[in-house]
Amino acid sequence: MERRDVLRLSAVAGATGALTLGPVSFADAAPADGRPGDDRAEQTRRITGHLPTGAPDFVYLPVEVPRGVREIAVSYTYDKPAVPEGTAGNACDIGIFDERGTDLGGAGFRGWSGGARTEFFLRADDATPGYLPGPVNAGTWHIALGPYTVAPQGLSYDVTVTLRHGPPGNTPPPQYPPERARGRGRAWYRGDNHVHSIHSDGRRTPAQIAALARAAGLDFLTTTEHNTTSSHRAWEGLWGDDLLILIGEEVTTRNGHVVAMGTDPGVFIDWRYRARDNAFGKYARAIRRAGGLVIPAHPHATCIGCNWKFGLNDADAVEVWNGPYTPDDEVTLAEWDNTLVAHTRGRGAWLPAVGHSDAHRDPDVIGLPQTVVLADDLSRRALLEGIRAGRVWIAESSEVDVEFTVIGERGQVAGIGERLAASRSSKVTARLRVRGAPGCTASFVTDQGRLFTAPLPDSGTGAVSWQTTPDNAAYVRAEVRHPPTTPALPGPMAALTNPIFLDGT
Repeated sequence: MERRDVLRLSAVAGATGALTLGPVSFADAAPADGRPGDDRAEQTRRITGHLPTGAPDFVYLPVEVPRGVREIAVSYTYDKPAVPEGTAGNACDIGIFDERGTDLGGAGFRGWSGGARTEFFLRADDATPGYLPGPVNAGTWHIALGPYTVAPQGLSYDVTVTLRHGPPGNTPPPQYPPERARGRGRAWYRGDNHVHSIHSDGRRTPAQIAALARAAGLDFLTTTEHNTTSSHRAWEGLWGDDLLILIGEEVTTRNGHVVAMGTDPGVFIDWRYRARDNAFGKYARAIRRAGGLVIPAHPHATCIGCNWKFGLNDADAVEVWNGPYTPDDEVTLAEWDNTLVAHTRGRGAWLPAVGHSDAHRDPDVIGLPQTVVLADDLSRRALLEGIRAGRVWIAESSEVDVEFTVIGERGQVAGIGERLAASRSSKVTARLRVRGAPGCTASFVTDQGRLFTAPLPDSGTGAVSWQTTPDNAAYVRAEVRHPPTTPALPGPMAALTNPIFLDGT
C-alpha cells in the first residue's frame, strides 16, 4: 500500500519548526496470532511525498502500530537533483519516536541516525546502531524526517515501514562503564572527549576506538554520538584499569553542536531547536543535572549548521581545537581569548579551553588533539571538576608534554588555571618546559597579545622564561606552534595551555 503526501509552500508557511503529517494505519495488519506462515505476520506500507524549499526542520510521519508487533523496520530514500554551484542540495535525516510522543526532551526518543543510514530496525532484544532496543508497544509512533537542506526543486522522499509480528522478546539490561579507573592519584590525565562510532556517522566500532585510544596514550575517552544515546551501552568489555570510558552526546542542532560530556548513563539531551527559540539554556541545565559539562564544539566550523549561534553564557568550556589545527580553530582561539580579556574586566566567569579529535573514520586520528587534565584521580567526577576549574592544557599527541608556571618575587607559584596574587608592579616570571615538539616555537600570550616568542631546540625539548608584571599582563598563557603553513596565519598548534591569571594587589 502506498500513500502520497504533497506539501505545498502555503501548507508550511508560519511553521514553528515541525509539521505532522496524516497517520499511516496498520489497523488491518495485525494477525490473529502472529505465527510464522501467517500472511499477515509481516506488513509493509510505503509513503511518498514532497517537501518544498522552506519546509520545517522536522516532519513527523505518524505510524499507528497495533498490538503484537515484535519489530519495526524503516527504510527511506530521497531525490538529489543537480543544483547550481554554491546552492545547497537535498539532505534529509531520519529517526524515530515511540508511542510516548515527540515532545521536546520527552521519553519517546528511540533513535536517530541523521543521514548516516538509509534503513534501521528496532525490537526488544536488538536495534540498529543509533537506535535503542526495547518493546514495540502499540500506539502512535512517529518517524522523524529532518530535511537538513532542501534544493530549489524541493525534496521528494520515499519511506517504507515494515511491521513484523511475533513474541516480543526481552531487552537485556544495559551494562554501563564504571565511573572510575585505577589512575595514578593526583596527576595529569589525557583524554579525547569528542569521538564518533558506528552509532552515529562514524565508521569505527567501539572496540576499534578503544584500541586506538590506548595506542594514543589516552587515559580516558568520551563517547559522543550525534543526537543519540545508543552507544552508552556499547562499551562493555572495552574499559579497564588503563582506560576510563565516559559517556555523553554531541547535541547537533541546526545552529551549532555542543558536546554533553560525562552525562549520566542513558540520559538523552534533545536537539530540536534553534537559537531563535531561546531554548538552549534549558537543555544546558539538563546536561548539568545529568552530571555533565556543556562544551560548544567547533564553533567556527564551515559545515552547514556547525557554526555556534547560542553564545557562550551557558557553556562550561569551549572546544577551541577540533581535529587537525586549521584556520577555523584560529578564529575560535581568538574569540576565546577575547572572553579571557572580558573576564579580567569583571565581565563574567572565565571559560576554559579544551581540544578534541572529533574523529569519525580513517584517517582521523583518535587523540589529535587531546585534553590533558589535572585531576585528583582517574574518575568521572574528578576529571569534570578539573576541566571546569581550567586545570587543562591541550596537546597534539601524547609525545608532547609541557609544564607551565608563573612564579612571583616572594616565591609564590601558580599553575595552569590558577591565580597568582602579586603587587601590581612586582616582577613575575613565566616558565614553560616543553618536550616532544621538534621544529616548534614557544610563545607567551597575554591580554595584550603575543608578547614573547622563542624557538625550541631542534630536539623539541627545552625551556623558556619571560618576565612581566600584573600591571602589564592580566593573564599569561602558553602556545607551542609548528612553522606556518598558511600565509598570514601563525603555524599549527602543537600545545596550548589555559591561562594563569595575575591578580595585582
